This record gives sequence, structure tokens and C-alpha cells, in this order.
Amino acid sequence: MRSLTIKLIIAFLVVSLVGTLLLALVMGRTTTSEFGSFIVAQEQEELARVMSDYYRQQGSWEGVTALLQGSQLGMGPPVGMGPPAGAGGQGRGQGRNRITLVDASGTAIIAGTGYEVGEQVPASVIQRGAPIEVDGEVVGTVIQMRGAPVVTAAGTAFLERINLLLIIAAAGATIVALLLGIFLARTLTRPLRELTAATHAVADGELGRNVTVHSHDELGELATAFNQMSTDLAQAQARRRQMTADIAHDLRTPVSIIQGHAEALRDGVLPATEETFILIHDEALRLNRMVEDLRVLSRAEAGELSLSRRSVSVQPWLQKLVEAHRPRAMQRGIALELEVQSTETVAMDADRMVQVLNNLIDNALRHTPHGGTVTVGARRHGAMMHLFVQDTGPGVAPGELPHLFERFYRGDKSRRRHEGGSGLGLAIAQSIVELHGGKIWAESTRGQGSTFTVALQIEPQGAV
Repeated sequence: MRSLTIKLIIAFLVVSLVGTLLLALVMGRTTTSEFGSFIVAQEQEELARVMSDYYRQQGSWEGVTALLQGSQLGMGPPVGMGPPAGAGGQGRGQGRNRITLVDASGTAIIAGTGYEVGEQVPASVIQRGAPIEVDGEVVGTVIQMRGAPVVTAAGTAFLERINLLLIIAAAGATIVALLLGIFLARTLTRPLRELTAATHAVADGELGRNVTVHSHDELGELATAFNQMSTDLAQAQARRRQMTADIAHDLRTPVSIIQGHAEALRDGVLPATEETFILIHDEALRLNRMVEDLRVLSRAEAGELSLSRRSVSVQPWLQKLVEAHRPRAMQRGIALELEVQSTETVAMDADRMVQVLNNLIDNALRHTPHGGTVTVGARRHGAMMHLFVQDTGPGVAPGELPHLFERFYRGDKSRRRHEGGSGLGLAIAQSIVELHGGKIWAESTRGQGSTFTVALQIEPQGAV
């Protein structure tokens, strides 16, 4: 009973059995009732014909009781009724006759349905009977007594055959429902079995395992979601392995330089010059910056990086930032311009955002050739402030744009350390911007330069 397939088969079978039994019961009772109504109607028509012939011959209803008693038409108690009350059988509602005969005025001539002879029968009761016509004139009405009709042996055999056919049909419907239940249960559980097998495979390390999507219903959506999850896990594992390799590569280089020069100094291979100590010191600083970047990034992604927000006027803040980078831009022969189109204030951690803009400006200056231009600016876009850094460098290939903010990603596949940073700057920038509730993205056209944009919420007027 732990199998979902067995549970579904049993559920389908129980539902089909209940439905089939209810249908057979209703059909059986309806058939019996309708057959009884047919017998009553047939008997009324036969009695009306006999009474019509009698009235045509006699010209009145005198002696009609003797006719009924002699022919036994309509005599005897209906099925299920008790014996007559009294020898004469003329008690109200207890007569042996199963019919009531009324004349043209509605007066009971033969009482058998709870009326006495000579009693006026209501018109609503008379309407249920069969009219007796002689030469086109209604001379009376015969009313069959309510209750179970007297069924002949042929009628009983007919009902028995009908009930047998209902039983056979119910058994056949149950078998068909069982077969359909097995088919549907297997069809419904097949995707689940495939998902279970794929889940075990992923748990055993087979990331990227996909299942076939058989439909577009809820099970299809589940299979699609599983495939997406499996693909994401495989990609995350690949990124983790690449990141581990990148960290090892970037850490090994400065460590190797420091170790090599230290050993050379110890062995007297290199002279203890100022240049040698400066090189060792620079590599130590680079190693320290990389470790600090990793620490900041891990804290930011864990939500542990605290922000000290305050209202910052964008124009003077950017002006100060640009002036700090102007000497380096002049040294490289690059024009560094400021373009501020908004004077609103933004609530942010100024020190953290300086780290973001410093990284963007540093990247722009590094990739912009001599004689190029780097533009730092701000413009309002609805309720958001867009801070942007635009350069006239070689641009970024479209395939690289989605990966720019990944940790340790560099467009330079050789990862030459003197032509790029640690590969953590943009990842840190993204984490800091997202902590501010903002967004950061890059746009680029190959051969025309790139634009990095940071979108932050503008501080409402009057806010404290």
C-alpha cells in the first residue's frame, strides 16, 4: 500500500464501484417503477374498454359490480396491502377492489381506493384515471388504485432479465474501470518514477541529469522545474570549481613571487636591494587586497555587511570622486569628464558606494586607450538615480556581458595578472548595490565602449 500506483488503482476502482452500484440501483428501481406504471396504464385501458362495451349494451351502470366479480377484473388486493377489513370488504380504504369506477358526474359507483359508493370523487383524482367513452360521450372514469400492480409471470420474468442485464453491465463496467485505472495510474506515476530516479542520481553527484517532460500540466511543470534546478546545480558546481581554480591561481602567483625572492635573498642569489624589497612588499599588498576582497564578498553575500546610510548630494560627491582619479587619467592620456544632470540626494553608505564607483572608474581607465574618454555622471530616471561610468574602450563581447559580475571572471582567458584586477571587484560592487536595494548592469557595443550603470532609489523630499 506504500505504492502510489496501487493507491491510485484502488481509488479508481472504489469510485467506479460506487458509481456503478448507484447507477445499477437507480436503474433497477426506475425500471421496476416504470414497468409498474406501464402495467397500471395497460390495465386501466383494458378496464375502460370492457366498461365501455358494458355501458353500450346496458345503457347504464346497473349490475356492473357483478360483471367485475365474475370476470375478476380489478379485483383482489394490491401487492403489499393487508387483508380486507371485514367480510364485506367495503370499509373505507380497505375494499378488495383495486379500482374505483365513477359515473359522468364523478360519483363513485364502485369504491376501492378509499372512497365509498355514492361519494363524490375529486376532479384531481378523476384526472388520473382512464375515461370511458360511448359514441364519443364520456359516461364514466375508471381509476386504478395506487400501489404495486399485479405483475404476471411474464412480467416478473422480464424484470428478472432486466436485473440480470444490469448486474452483467455493472460487472463489465467494473472490469473496464479497473483496466482504465491501471492504465491511468501508470501514466500518472511514470513521470514521478522518472523524477525519483533523477533525484537519486543528482543526490549521488550526477548533476545536470534531466527528465523528459511528458505534458504541460502540473506534473510537466514539476519536471520542467526539476530540469532547471538540475541545470543550475551543474552550472553552480562548474562555477565553484572554476572559482576554486581561479583563487588558487591568483593566490599562488604572489605567494610564489614572495617565496622565490625570499629564498633568493636568504641564499644570497639576489642582492638585498630596495627594488627587491619593494617587489616583495607590492606582492604582499596585492595578496592582502585579494584576501580582503574575498572577506568583503563573503560577508556581503551572507548579508553580514553593515551599511551606514546617510543623505548624499550626488553632484559634489561625484565631483570629489572624479578629482581623485584625474591624476591617473592624465597620466594615461585619458580625458575624465563629469556629467551630472540631477541634484537630488540619495540615502546610501557613501564609503561603500565609493568602493563601487572606484572599481568601475578603475576598470574604465584600465580598458580605455590613450586619447580616449571616460565619463562619470548621474541622471534621474523616474524615482531612481542612475550613476554611470562610460568609456570609449574596445567594449565587451555580447557573450561575456552575462558573466561580468561573476567572481574571478575576466575577459582575458589567460588571466595575466598585470592586465587586470583580482576578478572580484564587479562581484563586490554588485553585492553592495543589491544591499542598497539597487541594481547594477553593463551595456556594451564592440569597438565603441562600455557603460556600467548603478540604479539607486532617490530620497523623497522632506525625508529625514
